[in-house]
Amino acid sequence: MSEDYRSIARERMKGHCRVCPACNGRACVGEVPGMGGLGTGSTFQNNYEALAQVTLNMTALHDVKVPDTGVTILGMNLKVPALAAPIGGVSFNMTAAVSEDDYIEAVLGGCEAAGTVGCSGDGVPPFIIDAAEKGLKSHPGIPFVKPWEGAELFEKIDRMMACKPLALGMDVDAAGLVSLREMGRPVAPMTVHELTRVIEHVHRQDCAFIVKGIMTPRDAEKAVAAGADAIVVSNHGGRILDHCPGTADVLPRIAAALRGRVPIIVDGGVRSGVDVLKMLALGADAVFIGRPVCVAAIGGGLDGVRIYFEGIRTQLAQAMLLTGVGTVGDINPELLFQG
Repeated sequence: MSEDYRSIARERMKGHCRVCPACNGRACVGEVPGMGGLGTGSTFQNNYEALAQVTLNMTALHDVKVPDTGVTILGMNLKVPALAAPIGGVSFNMTAAVSEDDYIEAVLGGCEAAGTVGCSGDGVPPFIIDAAEKGLKSHPGIPFVKPWEGAELFEKIDRMMACKPLALGMDVDAAGLVSLREMGRPVAPMTVHELTRVIEHVHRQDCAFIVKGIMTPRDAEKAVAAGADAIVVSNHGGRILDHCPGTADVLPRIAAALRGRVPIIVDGGVRSGVDVLKMLALGADAVFIGRPVCVAAIGGGLDGVRIYFEGIRTQLAQAMLLTGVGTVGDINPELLFQG
């Protein structure tokens, strides 16, 4: 992304994010609300460090000339296996200089322009879901809802389904946001039976369902048993539970347990096309990218997001070229250096 966009974002995000050269969670420890990690910030930092410690086997002796970065996930044809993660609450997490409406328009529109897909988030202030609804009526996307207790859950699901989304997701790990209960809008963990009921409701409307917030093989199995069409290996960007492992550390075990039964998306510390390649080699089918997309959207609007994802695509193609893989489907653990 252009340094001009980063400079603009740095000015607009003062008090929320420093737009550090390395988005590793060290400068924003405990800044929640904001863009930091909860408590000691160790989970955010573990995400970044776990992925940074993965290294690649380089080779230029092969017959790959022009790598194909395209992929199909849940029927979506993407030019790059990287999507914008669901993030909402611009005014209290990111900046007062950009409205929720403008932020969602930048994310969904920028992703569409770059040949990928953006997600929308959910939250207590009604403007979050209002902006999601407005954006999804103008651009393809994937809305995520939280595991609300009571009637609110299905009311929000049906409201999002009316937008004809590409899929619908739930960040089940948002159950850890105890502040929502204190605000009179409780969220809670879900049993497999409860999750099955939700997924069946969405499936009856001919829509795929994504479960986000999986960090163990056991929970991955539960999500599949409930009928999930895809899972997201995620610890909510280190914003809900301190002292969790990085997603790159738990991903291989989860991939081994599922054995390709459903697509696996992963987030946490992905900052470049090389990081995308690493996550795919570790067992993912695609990645979500969060904080860097926020910076792109706030600093550059729709064009900032488009340029960011076009950069990710270029970086991924270069990384594929120098690891000898011609298609995303060819990416495998053999690309990883085993010291």
